[in-house]
Amino acid sequence: MAWFDTHAHLQDEAYDADRQSVLERAAFQNVTRVLMPACTLSDTRKALEIASRDSRLCCAAGYHPHEAAYFNDQVFHELKQLIQLHRRSLIVAIGETGLDYHYDYSPRPAQQAVFRAQIELAHECGLPLIIHEREATADCLRILREAAADGLLLPRPGVFHCYSGSAETAATLLNLGFYLGVDGPVTFSNARKLPEVIRICPQDRLLLETDCPYLTPVPYRGQRNEPAYLPLIGAKVAAIWQISPEETARLTTANACRLFQLPEN
Repeated sequence: MAWFDTHAHLQDEAYDADRQSVLERAAFQNVTRVLMPACTLSDTRKALEIASRDSRLCCAAGYHPHEAAYFNDQVFHELKQLIQLHRRSLIVAIGETGLDYHYDYSPRPAQQAVFRAQIELAHECGLPLIIHEREATADCLRILREAAADGLLLPRPGVFHCYSGSAETAATLLNLGFYLGVDGPVTFSNARKLPEVIRICPQDRLLLETDCPYLTPVPYRGQRNEPAYLPLIGAKVAAIWQISPEETARLTTANACRLFQLPEN
């Protein structure tokens, strides 16, 4: 049984003191692969440096909507250079990108422009998107539909990470070709919408994530999250799907390898 944590911020300073121990605990729990998404140019560089030292790790290059106000032509040029240099060897996706209207740390027009730029970059590079969306569903869907009309979405365009929307929105995203990422909140006692989304999601379109160091699953909620806790999320998904954790691991790992164009072994 091998699990794939498709969204883990292991380059975060929260792991600077014990990153190797975190990876060892993950391996002990059969989490054999980890994808590190990035939020800025410097974050991308740090993720690349860490991934270059461990064959279990890969990463994404991107600019988070919180940081969109600081995105400019020079940043875009340097980000594109990194992707061209490490595409497929270490960088397997673009992101995380998207829209976040909950905090509005960056102006909404800037978020939308930077999101569109990364959609275009993903198409040019032939890489899937890792999308962060919070309280911005209408604009996010509009931008994606416009991109689809312009021929900018790949057949497997990416994943909506840490999906928390409705089953209706999930159906729309699935119809566009997207995968859905499931995180620790599925284990929370107040989870209502997410179990229904998982029930309607085809088993070949779901990914598992920790989003560590955030969103720690039960029974470790309130502590720092890490990839070793991914099987707890997988066990909850297995219960909803009424299949074994072993089959859930097999399915979701295969899904991740298919989306990110990685060998399964």
